[in-house]
Amino acid sequence: MRLAVNGIRINIRERGKGTPSIVFLHYWGGSSRTWDGVIAELSEHHRCIATDHRGWGESDAPETGYRLADLADDAQGVIEALKLDHYVVVGHSMGGKTAQLLAARRPVGLRGLALIAPSLPSPTALTPDQREALLHAYDSRESIAYVIDHVLTALPLPKAQREQVIADSLRGAPQAKHAWPTSMMLEDIRSEVARINVPTLVLAGERDQVDTTMVLREELLPYIIGARLQVMSGAGHLSMLENPQRVAQAIEDFIAEL
Repeated sequence: MRLAVNGIRINIRERGKGTPSIVFLHYWGGSSRTWDGVIAELSEHHRCIATDHRGWGESDAPETGYRLADLADDAQGVIEALKLDHYVVVGHSMGGKTAQLLAARRPVGLRGLALIAPSLPSPTALTPDQREALLHAYDSRESIAYVIDHVLTALPLPKAQREQVIADSLRGAPQAKHAWPTSMMLEDIRSEVARINVPTLVLAGERDQVDTTMVLREELLPYIIGARLQVMSGAGHLSMLENPQRVAQAIEDFIAEL
């Protein structure tokens, strides 16, 4: 289903019923499908809504409008269009940084925040070579396969999920692929993130090479009062695909504590 939000159409996938609702925001290169395995575990007791960020999946891909604020506006627009009044936001990586900015606005009805391998609120420091590599990470099947095997995962993905990751990464609009490594990663939202006032879970993969547990402890947790770090043994950056059952259980346990 596509919703008219902020002058464009944002695609969502919805499943299940029950409160609180859960809104899922995906990573750079993913789509709403990234959360299918997690939602399969949670939808019996929760209304689950996964969005495609602008420029990804089946959402519109405008030529401009790829700041963190634009993605947060889109997510907030979806929440308002669906009239959610009791919900938790779950964000992964780029979606995690977007979720931080959204939660910092203290939207009505937000009950909790779950950040899965989230990108940092501070600017991400990359060398020119690293940034150039990111810009070409999703150029071809071969480049995406290399990133999956050597950067994003610690556990092998089933064939169908691997093909899904490749397809989603290839499908991204050029402007959406370009925006993350050249601008959104560099945004500094630390002052905004310090305003988050809901319970926050940070779920990190023990073997994550992108957002390591050490960096999350040093560069994220100090900015969110009361945030709790939980480490998944053996998992890499794509924990929701590597072990969706464990991610879903962590989210369910977190919601039970709210």
